[in-house]
Amino acid sequence: MRIDVLTIFPDWFDGPLTTSLLAKAHAAGLLDLRVHDLRAFTTDRHRTVDATPYGGGAGMVMRADVWVNAAEAVWNDLPPATTAGAHAPPADAPFVAGGERPRTLLLTPRGRPLTQAYARELAAEPRLVLCCGRYEGIDERAHDLVATDEVSIGDYVLFGGEVAAAVVIETVTRLVPGVLGNHASPEDESFSSGLLEYPHYTRPATLRGHGVPEVLTSGDHGAVARWRTERAEELTRRRRPDLLAAPDDHGPRGNG
Repeated sequence: MRIDVLTIFPDWFDGPLTTSLLAKAHAAGLLDLRVHDLRAFTTDRHRTVDATPYGGGAGMVMRADVWVNAAEAVWNDLPPATTAGAHAPPADAPFVAGGERPRTLLLTPRGRPLTQAYARELAAEPRLVLCCGRYEGIDERAHDLVATDEVSIGDYVLFGGEVAAAVVIETVTRLVPGVLGNHASPEDESFSSGLLEYPHYTRPATLRGHGVPEVLTSGDHGAVARWRTERAEELTRRRRPDLLAAPDDHGPRGNG
């Protein structure tokens, strides 16, 4: 899988993308992770990515022409200089020469909530492009001309889309075959079955008066499986009853 990230803070991703399983997957050729500086696709010597909003109001708005220039260059693997110009391309210009634009996600508070089911859907894509906004927001025309998806990681507001993009990257790439060593791991976790995950225990057998449930040391694999299912259902009823009341939510909601 290939993932491109567009951001005005490319250095932000130096840590998250160069450690642990992501770095190993990249080195093994399972993932192709590329981070692009949005300012490289600006058209003025000050590398301006934002402007005051039409109609007035607080804050600055990210310019749609910069986003369109950047997206079209990244989609087509073109260097920034080939797309920079005095104005954004016309609205009816083809998104990608010879084909459709890849799945392009704009991280936004109004987006579709990121769920495990949605992550599985995205993990099936050969390529994702993630767009990290900042400031008051992004010109609506970038939503229309660039994004195929608007994605939220929760009902709260962040400084920008970088944290949300990192969440999407981890959630999606761990579902790519080969990224996790144990192929059963993703299927056993919270939300994969519609339930929270069951409790886990390991050594030591006792800790300050707290022991391990006897069933887990019984050697009875059937009993262990039943215990884990019961505990998962119990935890879900107590902490997330909404998961039992409704199927996976694909509708619009809060922030990324």
